[in-house]
Amino acid sequence: MSLNKAVLEIRNRQRVKPSSPDRPCAAWTGTDLLDDRKVDTLTVIFRTSGCWWGKAGGCTMCGYVYDSAQTPPSDEDLVKQLGNAMEKASGFNEFMVKIFTSGSFLDVREIPLEVRHSILSVLEEDSRVVKVLVETRPEFVNKETMADCRSSLGDKSFEIAMGLETSSDLIRKDSINKGFTFDDFKRAATVAKDSNATVKTYLMLKPLFLSERQALEDMVKSVRDAAPYSDTFSINLCNIQNGTFVEKLWQRGQYRPPWLWSIIDILKRTKEEFPNVVITSDPVGAGSKRGPHNCKKCSRDVADAIRQFSLTQDVSRIETLDCECKDLWECVLQLDDHTFGAPITD
Repeated sequence: MSLNKAVLEIRNRQRVKPSSPDRPCAAWTGTDLLDDRKVDTLTVIFRTSGCWWGKAGGCTMCGYVYDSAQTPPSDEDLVKQLGNAMEKASGFNEFMVKIFTSGSFLDVREIPLEVRHSILSVLEEDSRVVKVLVETRPEFVNKETMADCRSSLGDKSFEIAMGLETSSDLIRKDSINKGFTFDDFKRAATVAKDSNATVKTYLMLKPLFLSERQALEDMVKSVRDAAPYSDTFSINLCNIQNGTFVEKLWQRGQYRPPWLWSIIDILKRTKEEFPNVVITSDPVGAGSKRGPHNCKKCSRDVADAIRQFSLTQDVSRIETLDCECKDLWECVLQLDDHTFGAPITD
């Protein structure tokens, strides 16, 4: 059985609750780093008809496909989703807007062209919005689409975010089932930069079938390979989402989420090599069995330090961290290759 077919079989067994078409999947405020300063952010996940790749099977770790609308929302519904989300930013003097769809904002099957124009025009007209980020797969980034977005946004700062996950085509295909190549990413990133947009690259620490050390070294190499095409990196730590192939193997005891010590090592090494590149990580679910974790004693403090580093790019925030479990992690790095990524201990 192919990996994609195995993922699709799991997808088809899931039940998805109905949802309101004029409300986004989620919207929240936070803080991000922009031009070496902290800025308020509004993150919006639009509820659309869903990611085309997810419908075909999709990525082994992604449960976001279940956030899609059971009945495709109308154009009016999608515009209302933005309005409902913007209410959360009512108290901001300035902020950055980050747009996600659990798929691709630039895919007109999810966000029709006229809706895209309306959304970007609303943000262009709001003087408080200092930058707009949209997430997309690379196949939807081309000169025509970028010119169209630029037309709606005017001189507003614009960022294209793509989930590269790894620079290794082998890992992306056989561990993640992502459906595109590193060359596809490089082409899209080049088009975005040529269109005066910045590029944010998402990487994934420890997809399936990798040992802890293999996963760690893959992230360092991926930052190195993708740095010429990226302005910002966000290294996501794989967590166990419901209804995914990763969950299936985790339930069998054949997968463990990454250690937080691994991302600490990655951040220190990559920041030293690329001091002028913004490298961030937000360890979602840190400390839980389904999320990246060390021991119960230190996971929360280490996760907080990672978030502080991400907002400051100050390596001193993570340099002095220590715990007794660090010795165990170092043993895992030595022995984990012999278990093909299955956990030695947890």
